[in-house]
Parts: sequence; C-alpha cells; structure tokens
Amino acid sequence: MDSDIFPQSLSPTRPHSPEYSSLLRAGPRIRPLTQIHARLVVSGNHPGRSLLTKFLTLAVSSGHPLYARRLLPSVPNPDAFLFVSLIRASSRSPLPFHSIHFYRLMLSFSIPPSNFSFTSVLKSCADISASQLGRIIHTHVITSGFDADRFVQSALVVFYSKNGSLDVARKVFDRMPDRSVVSWNSMISGYEQNGLAGSAITVFNLMTKEEMEPDSATLAIVVSACSQLGDMDLGKWVHENYIKGKIFPLGVVLGSSLVNMYARCGHVRRAREVFDGLEDRNVVAWTAMIAGYGMHGFAEEAMELFQRMQIYGPSPNDITFVAVLSACAHAGMIDGGREAFESMKRDYGFVPRTEHHVCMVDLYGRAGLLQEAIQFIADQIPGEPGAAVWTALLGACKMHKDFDRAAEFSCKLLALEPENPSHYVLLSNIYALAGKMDQVEKIRDAMISRGWRKQAGYSLIEIDHVSFLFRMGDTSHPQTAEIYRYLEELVCRIREAGYEPETDSVLHELEEEEREVAVRFHSEKLALAFGLMSTGGGTSIRIVKNLRMCGDCHLAFKFVSGVTGRELIVRDKLRFHRFEGGVCSCQDYW
Repeated sequence: MDSDIFPQSLSPTRPHSPEYSSLLRAGPRIRPLTQIHARLVVSGNHPGRSLLTKFLTLAVSSGHPLYARRLLPSVPNPDAFLFVSLIRASSRSPLPFHSIHFYRLMLSFSIPPSNFSFTSVLKSCADISASQLGRIIHTHVITSGFDADRFVQSALVVFYSKNGSLDVARKVFDRMPDRSVVSWNSMISGYEQNGLAGSAITVFNLMTKEEMEPDSATLAIVVSACSQLGDMDLGKWVHENYIKGKIFPLGVVLGSSLVNMYARCGHVRRAREVFDGLEDRNVVAWTAMIAGYGMHGFAEEAMELFQRMQIYGPSPNDITFVAVLSACAHAGMIDGGREAFESMKRDYGFVPRTEHHVCMVDLYGRAGLLQEAIQFIADQIPGEPGAAVWTALLGACKMHKDFDRAAEFSCKLLALEPENPSHYVLLSNIYALAGKMDQVEKIRDAMISRGWRKQAGYSLIEIDHVSFLFRMGDTSHPQTAEIYRYLEELVCRIREAGYEPETDSVLHELEEEEREVAVRFHSEKLALAFGLMSTGGGTSIRIVKNLRMCGDCHLAFKFVSGVTGRELIVRDKLRFHRFEGGVCSCQDYW
C-alpha cells in the first residue's frame, strides 16, 4: 500500500478549515469524499488526525471499506479512537467482516481493545456467523477484564444466540446483573429462531416477573413463539394487554406476527380481523394472511386476497408465491397453481426456487397427476432435483398407492441423502401399505444398525391455560383410566354413526383386531378424549400434532365432530384440519 497518499507537508488541515467543513457536509457518500481527497492532495495540505479519522470512518460508512484500508497507512501513529471508529462503522455497514480486519490491525499496533471495540466486533461476528472467531474474541474479553461489562455481556448474548449456541448465551445471560432490553430480546429470539419456542416463553415469563417492560420487538418474538407452539391463549393475552390496551401501537411488524399467530393457532377469522385493522400492510402481512387461508384449506379466499394484493397492495415477493402455490396444492386448484407459477416468472421476473418446484410437484401429485409431476420435474427444474422435490413426489406415490414408481423414486432420494432417517421412515410406510413386510424389516434393521429411531409422535392440547402432551398409548396422565374409558365410549358412538377404522397404515403382520386397537390409541385421539371430557359443550377443541395426521384419526375426527356437535381443530405437520358437522375443511384433499 502507498504510505504517502496524503501529502506530508508542514501545513496541517485544521478542524475549522474549508476541507473539514466540506467533509462534514459530504457525509457517507464516496464521490464527494474522493473529491475532497483530491483537493487535499492538490493543495499540499496534510490532514490532521481528527480529519483523517472522520474521513476514513465516512469512507467505511459509504460502503467502501477497501478505500479506507488503502488510506489507513497514511495515518501517523493511529490511536484507539481511530480504530474504534473504523470497527464500529464497519460493523454497521453492509460489509461487517471488515471490522474484523480493523480489529486485528488494532491489536497489531499493540492498542488494547475497549468495550466499544468488543461490542462492535462481536456484532459483526454475529452478523456473519463467524462462530469460531467470536469465541476467540470472547477469550480476549475475559483476558482484558471486560467480561463484567454489561454492554459487552449483551453483545455476547446476541452473538451466541444468533449462532445457535444457546447454552453459552444463557450462561452469559444468567450472570448479567443488569440486563438491557436488547439482551432479553436476544435470548428470547435465540430460542424462538432455533425452534425452542417453549424456552422463549419461559424467558419472557421471567422477564415479566422481573418487571422488565417488553418493547414491540419483544412482543413480536413472543407472538411468533406462540405461533410455533399453537399457544393462542398467550398470544391473545399479549394482544389484549399490550396492544389493544394501547401500550404499543399495532405496527406492521407486530401486526403481521399477530396475523400469523392467529392463523397458525387455528383462528383464521381473527387473523383476518387483525389484518383488516392494520393501517399499513406490507408484503409480509399480505403473505401471512394468504398463507393462513391456504393452510386452513380456504384456497378460494387465499386466491381472492392474492388478486386484491396485486391490485391494491405491495408487489408480491417470492415467498408470497410459495403461499399461493401451497394453497392451490392443498385444494386441488390445478389451473390456479399453473397460472400463479407462470405469472411469477412472466409478470414479476422471479426465478423459481426449490420451494416453488416442490409446491408444483405437490400440486400435481396430490391430484393424482403423477405423470404431469414427473414431466414438470424434467421440463422446469434445471439440473438435478433436490431431495425435497423427490420427497414430494414420493409422498404422492404413497397417497395414490403407486408402489412401482415409489420404489424408483426412493432410489433417487436415498442417493441424494443417504443419512436422512425420515426418508427411510417414508419408504418403510410405503412398503407397509404395499404389504411388503420383508422390505419393511430390512429398512427397520438398517435404521437400528445406524442407531436411528423413528420420530415419536405426540399431540398437545391446552386446557385452562395448562398444556398436556399425549403420546400413542400414553398412560402417564393421572386421569388415564377415565380418558381411556371415555375414548372407548366415543368409539362406540361413532361406530353407530357409520365409522369403520382405517387400518391400512398399521403393520400388515398384525391381525385385524390388533390393528384396530393400534390406531384407536393414537396420541390425537387421547388428546381429543381428554379435551372433550374436560370442557363444556360450546368449547372448540384445539390440538397440535408434530407429525402428519393418519387417515384413521382424520376419519374418526369427522365422525366425532358430527356426533358431539363440537368444532375440532387439528394442526398437524402440514396443515390445519377444521372438523365441524361431520366434514373437514380440507375436503378430504390432504
């Protein structure tokens, strides 16, 4: 690098000079900065340290850190203030990794880091997921004696939370004597974004007990956690106590979170009420409402809202089209899905991603148009299709019992992801449906030899603000005897109404009577029985299941909704099922 980019004259530029005033007016824009640089070179003036610090910091802020790095050697005896300014400006720029360069350069000048340099460089490590480097800087924090600094502690919580090291983040968080809002939000967000919504809620409850007031960002995270858990009661409490109470305005971020929460908790009408009440609706809010309709089987409403968005709302993004295509796939709207896919490319210039391809394969596959799905893969997907595409096609083969094609496509799937246990489970289920128990045994043995286990299914139901978890054949509940007795009576009632168990999904090696017993005590049926016996006649039953609902449970729930007159809502791994009056909102198309 040049060491005399700025002239080394005996006439330094003072803070009150015209060049300094021009620099302040220029702001973080590279063109006027280069013009001022040229003026200084031509005039023969040597910039003072304060001017150089300002100049280099603005260069970084303008998005040109390399320009600043080239000029840095011209600074005689750079001090801590210069490096802190550069590290901080870089951490806030679109290229935060440059702050790490300035941090290392500062250490090479034997300038000890401060709490300001630590907070900024840790922010950069969090933003670019530099987990190993961030841990090294944590050791610098300890050896420099800043491990008790609350600003540095907060930066460490943010860093570890963003990088998924929640155990370390929680240790730092628990040691903080004075927690800011930032640190609380980072801890709650870290749990929520890593799928640990229950832990996120636990930290939020601790926050309220310590009388730390949440801000709108906190509430948006908590509402999102409620969406994951299906905990509408807490989400509704946040809505009514903090938002309807006018403590926080219903802005677009919080409003979009509420729309998503109500929709994912099975209350699509309330989601629409919140959506209609938003003064400012961005693409996230529109997309959340369209996706909400789609997951509940209200495809016509989803398409109507999408058409309104195209006329009155913001331009849809590629995620909006995922929601639209998914709604079409779950309702068998072949023409609507085709048109949306073409419009996405033709009218909006989006290049389809894997998610769009999966939706289209799912659209054709669910409708039984397996040849069209295969042709779509050949014509529309460049290169080798990913595992998600083959999984969608394999699921369609299972649904329509095309076992020959299933065997063909399973080879492609296992070749792509041979270490994914869920693929083996899907294939095992397909062979079981085909009655090929020898193949089922081979897959089971292969999984056992690798130490793999099928994901255990469970169902959650909330009664009087208390969550209860049931597994298949569960006997852990204190009211187990009453639950099983109530379920037996319920099965007798729906049998009288015409229900006959669907036992195809249960291992064919079992006798028919044994298969009936096996499907009878699935987790969602136990949760249903407990919910019905624990609530009054007008109460809706809401159940969250971690896996896909089986065909027999789906059939049984339809009959139960008819004989009891109750609304039953199940959110499974793929979508919502709203049972009422003997029918399901999915119209048996799932």
